[in-house]
Amino acid sequence: MLKKKLIFTGWCLLAASLVFLLITAMRKKENKTVSDIKVEVIDAEEHVFVDEKEVVVFLNKMGISKETELYKINVRHLEEGLEKNTWVKKADLFFDNDNVLHVTIHEREPLARIFTINGSSFYIDSSGKRLPLSDKLSARVPVFTSFPSSERKLSAPDSLVLNDVRQLAQFIARDSFWMRQISQVDITPQRTFELIPVLGNQVIAIGDVDDLEGKFDRLYSFYKQVWTKAGFEKYETIDVRFNGQVVASRRGAAKPNVDSLRAAMQLADNVARMNNAMTDSSVAAGNVVKPAVDSVSHAAVVPASTTKPNKVAATTKPAVKKTTTKPAGTKPKAVMKKTTKKR
Repeated sequence: MLKKKLIFTGWCLLAASLVFLLITAMRKKENKTVSDIKVEVIDAEEHVFVDEKEVVVFLNKMGISKETELYKINVRHLEEGLEKNTWVKKADLFFDNDNVLHVTIHEREPLARIFTINGSSFYIDSSGKRLPLSDKLSARVPVFTSFPSSERKLSAPDSLVLNDVRQLAQFIARDSFWMRQISQVDITPQRTFELIPVLGNQVIAIGDVDDLEGKFDRLYSFYKQVWTKAGFEKYETIDVRFNGQVVASRRGAAKPNVDSLRAAMQLADNVARMNNAMTDSSVAAGNVVKPAVDSVSHAAVVPASTTKPNKVAATTKPAVKKTTTKPAGTKPKAVMKKTTKKR
């Protein structure tokens, strides 16, 4: 019995000591106040869209300043409040041994600026999150134009385009040469991409975002070979969409009149059909007549967006149907008939 009483008494004393220490710690904490506030913004190399003063103003609105009692501060609540700012990716708050409140802001860094077909504009970061414009700063990032939608909630096809924009912008941002050389990127109605360079007045077609490494390598090789020899002003378009080749069209090169070509092809078809009809009718009547056919050039009309070109200047030989006609001056052979004289 004595042993049990001693054990019980020991537990009671231990519990009383813990309560005493807890009360003492609480009283000490109540007496402690914030000695200073230090704000640090990181993860932004060139652009600071979150200002340290703005963070301090936010803390003051939340009732946090120097001499504020520590026990009144809910650190997690403050972090959640700071992270409501679109430009804040993450906020970390903690106290050091000197009761200094440290606020570390992880800022979202803009990756590209996008202009929609309706004229609105916004930034995106590396995660594809849309970021608003800033009245204080304008980020030096790749510019994309003609984005198909200005809605906050994008459709599935538009979301895919935005993801392609993110991939292409990341590729450009990783290379200082392309960051300096590419002025803007146009999004075509087919949801592919065309580059507008800083040096040169060409449109560079790269298609989709597949094999970006290969496409930009081909473009860079073309630059090295042509820049010092011919210069860029001679070329109007450069196409690097296809593996193993660069297709460049010279400025001012004659372009075929599609309507004229189609009319010529239609005329040739009509002539061929008429000749066939005449031949069939002549055969049926027992007379074999070979009509003369004029030579009509057939030019291939090939949409550039769907057919892979092989050479810069492709020549299509006209398909001419050969026909054989009898000379106009040829006389038919006389047929001799036997006649019997009546006597």
